[in-house]
Amino acid sequence: MTRKEQIAIGTNWFESKGWTTFPFQLKTWKAYLQNKNGIVNAATGSGKTYALIVPILLEFLKQHHKKDKLPTKNGLQAIWISPIKALTKEIQSAAQEAASAFGIDWNIGIRTGDTPTNERTKQKKNPPEILITTPESLHLLLATVGYEDIFKNLKVIIADEWHELVGSKRGVQVELALSHLKSLLPKLKTWGISATIGNMEEAAAVLFGADYHNDNWTLIRSKITKKIQIKTVLPDDINTFPWSGHMGILMVDKILNIVNESKTSLLFTNTRSQCERWYQVLLDHQPELAGLMAMHHSAIDREQRDWVENALHEGVLRLVVCTSSLDLGVDFRPVETVIQIGSPKGVARFMQRAGRSGHQPGATSVIHFVPTHAMELIEAAALRKAVKDKNLESRLPYIRSFDVLVQYLVTLSVSGGFVAEDIYKEIKKTYSYESVTPEEWNWCLAFICTGGQSLDAYDEYNRVGFYKGKYYIADQAMATRHRLSIGTIVSDTTVEVKYRNGSKIGRIEERFISALNTGDVFIFSGKVLEVVRIKEMEVRVKASKKKRAITPSWAGGRMPFSAQLSEELRHQMGLIQDQKSSSVELKKLAPLTNLQRNRSHVSSDDELLIEYFKDREGYHLVFYPFDGRHVHEGLSALIAWRLSQLQSISFSVAVNDYGFELLTDQELNVDEIINVDLFSTDHLQEHLQESANAVEMAKRKFRDIASIAGLIFKGFPGAQKRSKHLQSSSQLFFDVFQQHEPDNLLVQQAFEEVMRFQLQEHRLYQTLQRITQQKIVITRPKQPTPFSFPLITDRLREKVSSETLADRIRKMKLKMIA
Repeated sequence: MTRKEQIAIGTNWFESKGWTTFPFQLKTWKAYLQNKNGIVNAATGSGKTYALIVPILLEFLKQHHKKDKLPTKNGLQAIWISPIKALTKEIQSAAQEAASAFGIDWNIGIRTGDTPTNERTKQKKNPPEILITTPESLHLLLATVGYEDIFKNLKVIIADEWHELVGSKRGVQVELALSHLKSLLPKLKTWGISATIGNMEEAAAVLFGADYHNDNWTLIRSKITKKIQIKTVLPDDINTFPWSGHMGILMVDKILNIVNESKTSLLFTNTRSQCERWYQVLLDHQPELAGLMAMHHSAIDREQRDWVENALHEGVLRLVVCTSSLDLGVDFRPVETVIQIGSPKGVARFMQRAGRSGHQPGATSVIHFVPTHAMELIEAAALRKAVKDKNLESRLPYIRSFDVLVQYLVTLSVSGGFVAEDIYKEIKKTYSYESVTPEEWNWCLAFICTGGQSLDAYDEYNRVGFYKGKYYIADQAMATRHRLSIGTIVSDTTVEVKYRNGSKIGRIEERFISALNTGDVFIFSGKVLEVVRIKEMEVRVKASKKKRAITPSWAGGRMPFSAQLSEELRHQMGLIQDQKSSSVELKKLAPLTNLQRNRSHVSSDDELLIEYFKDREGYHLVFYPFDGRHVHEGLSALIAWRLSQLQSISFSVAVNDYGFELLTDQELNVDEIINVDLFSTDHLQEHLQESANAVEMAKRKFRDIASIAGLIFKGFPGAQKRSKHLQSSSQLFFDVFQQHEPDNLLVQQAFEEVMRFQLQEHRLYQTLQRITQQKIVITRPKQPTPFSFPLITDRLREKVSSETLADRIRKMKLKMIA
């Protein structure tokens, strides 16, 4: 069978389905059949999945085309790695349809954390031809004794949604698995599927490792342009619209109008708490949505989420209120409209969510942007321009993640042991670990064997032993604990929520449940629930008709403001300053920006605005770099520390995505203290370490690192350890290492992750460089300005008062516009 004949089988099937074979699909088929590696870069809904499913099947047809009957039970031929479980069924369905059309009797299996134990056992004995799995489940297979036999027929590994994996430790897990499997199977092909990101070449380097420098890989870009129609939902009166906040409840009637005009809609929120609240608000305002509306987020029980996804596929639901759990490439064809509540804080995320509607080639995606406060109208205008210009974010890969590396080494020790020299050569070929020195490698080996020099006296940390040239797990109990701990997704300890009859609802973080008592009422999974009993790590509830209920909160809810969106936001500010506000959003915002201009100033691209004013709280110094909360956290600490070196002074600090406030009870000579030197990049890392309390930040970061590295065991299923116990254990380890082993690689990693990801040192450096080139504009408004208002109200939320927060904010706003 010639390659031309192979390709014809694929194109003929597409024609029989009424589909067009796009050039990027044909290029992928040909490259794959030439035994090349590659990345497929195409817009959502353009047929990326079939670009790789088809050639996998065509390769099998050629291999056996001379046989009277195609063989069955061929062993594992392809591994398809998916970052989210919601994608697995869609991929399975597509692969099964194509295999059946080609007359290939293949088993397409799924293996995730939700796969029943009996099914996993079957897969080990008789592996499916295609296994759709997650990075964690792939590592669990590597922890299986005799895994070499499972993988012996493997032809290809595909990393789906690689743009999501590359910026996480789950991507590092994929790198490590690939390094080992490529060593076992030298002819193994590696392919990735990715949406467009700003650093596509670097993403390829991460996926291919040392093979990136070879000629046997290709980047195939689709030329299909996804049309996205952005519709901003404007408030009727900007003067009565909130100037701060994150819920946007006042827009509920406008949202219901959109929902009622569409067959099926997805309403995206940025947090699970927001998702729960919006579901209730919509139901309260339009009760007839009951039975036609559902909720989807990661804390809800898997069975319920599966039902929601199936109902969306079948077009049964009118509306699903969701979070990032439905961000990625799930194909819900009936969805006509996407609604985004509040700014998603990133251009790529916004486009990804928009692509949930019109999820087929050539269709237009429609997304409605709903601002939750007035300033988000500027973000709406910035998003519109960024989408038009395709100004997309880069994904910063994790490098030198020693917690993932030591977990991986223990995994290999569980499944039959490993030869250290061989594995060192393999990991040196990965992007993440190419710089690991022999000394660092030996430290990792010592750590898994004895816990390192600080813990070698404790048997609990002697997890791995050395015998006849190989490293093996110490005992079966240690192996069981390790298998339960494989993974890099770290979250707070959760409590299972069940009805009195035992049926599952989902999981909520222990810190929220621990504050409840019997009889308390809370909202979860779209239901009003009353606590019946809390016992150990389980809470039993019953349905409640009470009106007053608490909405759960989850840790890690804030999304970082991307550099691309920051850049576009400053551009929009420049348009306002130059009075060239042509967009509908900026025109609607004109009364507020005019008030800002009259009270203070609106900065242009080449200006940094600083406001200084006094009120009953003290002296306010407010900076507006428009670089996002994470950058402002580091920058505010840095500036406050540098000012404190000039005079004895202390500040309270408030930050948001637009700027930061330093509040003090001492008068400041701003003309003297505010100068270019204040924003110098000299000694930046040293000053950040001093100013941002980096030790405390690193200590918090170390908790996750310690968990991944196996220092802390979270407990067996149904008997998880409480969060406060885990926190105290990790802090104890950190303090011991700091004192007795300052060169501990996990402690060093904690500090590096704080600088790289939390304080975003690289972006902070760029911000300081930009500011030194800008004109500093200092104004002295007689009262708070519209730009400073959100910062002040955010700080007020932290304070207790006999006067309600809403009343205080309302009075402040009335004074400002008077």
